Amino acid sequence: MLTLAVTLLTAAATTAVAAPPAPPAAAPDFGVNVTVFDPGMPVDQIQAKLDATNAQQVDNEMGTQRYAFLFKPGTYGTTEHPLQVKVGYYTEIAGLGASPTDVVINGKVEVYNRCLGDGGTSNCLALVNFWRTLSNLSINVNAAGQDGCRSTANFWAVSQAVSLRRLNITGGNLSLMDYCTAGPQYASGGFIADSKLPATTNGSQQQWITRNSEVAGWSNGVWNQVFSGVVGAPAETGFPSPPYTTLDTTPVSREKPYLFVDANGKYNVRVPDARRNTSGVSWANGMTAGRTVPLSDFFVAKPSTPVREINSQLARGKNLLLTPGVYDIDRSIEVRHPNAVVLGIGHATLTAAKGSIPLDVADVPGVIVAGVTIDAGPQKSPVLLRVGRGHGWSSPANPTTLSDVYFRVGGPHIGKTTTALEVNSDNVLIDHTWVWRADHGIEGLTDTQRWNTNLGRNGAVINGDHVTATGLFVEHFQQYNTVWNGQDGTTILYQNELPYDPPTQADWMNGNVEGWAGYKIGDCVKTHKLYGAGVYVFNQNNPAIHTENGFEAPQTPGVKLHHIMTVNLSAGTIDHVVNGVGGPADTTKVGQPVYVNDYP
Repeated sequence: MLTLAVTLLTAAATTAVAAPPAPPAAAPDFGVNVTVFDPGMPVDQIQAKLDATNAQQVDNEMGTQRYAFLFKPGTYGTTEHPLQVKVGYYTEIAGLGASPTDVVINGKVEVYNRCLGDGGTSNCLALVNFWRTLSNLSINVNAAGQDGCRSTANFWAVSQAVSLRRLNITGGNLSLMDYCTAGPQYASGGFIADSKLPATTNGSQQQWITRNSEVAGWSNGVWNQVFSGVVGAPAETGFPSPPYTTLDTTPVSREKPYLFVDANGKYNVRVPDARRNTSGVSWANGMTAGRTVPLSDFFVAKPSTPVREINSQLARGKNLLLTPGVYDIDRSIEVRHPNAVVLGIGHATLTAAKGSIPLDVADVPGVIVAGVTIDAGPQKSPVLLRVGRGHGWSSPANPTTLSDVYFRVGGPHIGKTTTALEVNSDNVLIDHTWVWRADHGIEGLTDTQRWNTNLGRNGAVINGDHVTATGLFVEHFQQYNTVWNGQDGTTILYQNELPYDPPTQADWMNGNVEGWAGYKIGDCVKTHKLYGAGVYVFNQNNPAIHTENGFEAPQTPGVKLHHIMTVNLSAGTIDHVVNGVGGPADTTKVGQPVYVNDYP
């Protein structure tokens, strides 16, 4: 009997049916402003959701609504029934694949001009198409159902605070201007990284940076077009005609962290490694090099979450994911651990309250802050984002990194700060930022009122050594827009507009010097490199105002400025490009840049 029992048990074990697979992991609670799409959903249902949000957001420049639309791996839309996505303000569209090829949209993902005259049919331009994100997916361009002009390209007509990352675009052209609407069709600024692009029309874009990508072709350009580590980039020949600045490799880069769903349906964040002297995309030969962090290692915050709870979780070693919305920050969010990740989705916005510093990062290596907008509040803050105190620990191989971090001083409400971004740590990478003191926003506020209430002395102050910026956009601050005091700094594309609103020349004086340069390299700096930079003037409040120099730099062999320019946008004067070199950008040559190819 014992032998028989053992035999039966053995047979039972041999023929046992395997346990059923675990059900897919439930989507995390990202809040009501995050929508996760599945490829099994009907295209019409997805289209309706996206269309409704775009209708709300297409003109909602100063609103508080924030949205993220995340696509699980799979294919969306068909040849006959494409998915046509329009992206409005404060909207993020992102794939949840480990690779950009894991999510495919048959159709288009687009931004058009805003037409501001004659009931929305004329004066069409993209100059204020800000704050939107597209990343980590493939677009098989399909214009089925669109008219003749709209069928010619995937249109992405945007300006500052907009990024394209980890894209694979096939089957059609990409246009960075919307030429299907009634002019002037201006656009001003943008950023592409880690993407494979088809033939691309730059068109009316005044400045643009493309980094670590591949492009099948590139046409046109206005003033400042910069390529860094881009396979297929146009050669740098005959500057400023064409206006291309091309670096074969990017000296320091790190791709932005991204959410992805693994084979078991679990959510993770991929945190890419820093790279040096590279070109092309990070995902050409498999998954982007880096580390995978399970979402369970993140504290998922919502706008209602108290700062004390966020800080408690960070102190315990958690990373931080900020879901879409506006957060009132009355004390600093403190990031103290090395390698901590602060990732915002859907343009999560931290607004300073009670004069706080909304985000304070310690002198430690490897911290990453990405996808976060930081607003000044009505009580003056000393700074909006402080990176280090300048007496800590850093690593060239593992730089603290800021990716798609944007700043606003004014706009939707009065804002006041001394400095927006202050970097005191060494070995920091700034990979795309827009630091903006608002030139418009609150209805009824005159330029002079704005000058006296919307306060921002400096946009970016860089005190750390070995800091690199790829895509630094800083505008309208009341003294130096950027001050670079650290040694061995590098900026690849710099775009600046001087403030529109000084009431008088007396309000715009640096001691005995007329005005403040848009980019100031400290007098004690021995080594610095600047590639592709422009300072623009539009003193609309008082066209008689002068600024002596667009750029100021110490005259030393280690400080090199390559392809720099000033331009007059129709009011005011910049007398020289740099240190008394270069003629005036004045109203005799509106829209005609004054270039200095190399200084010294």
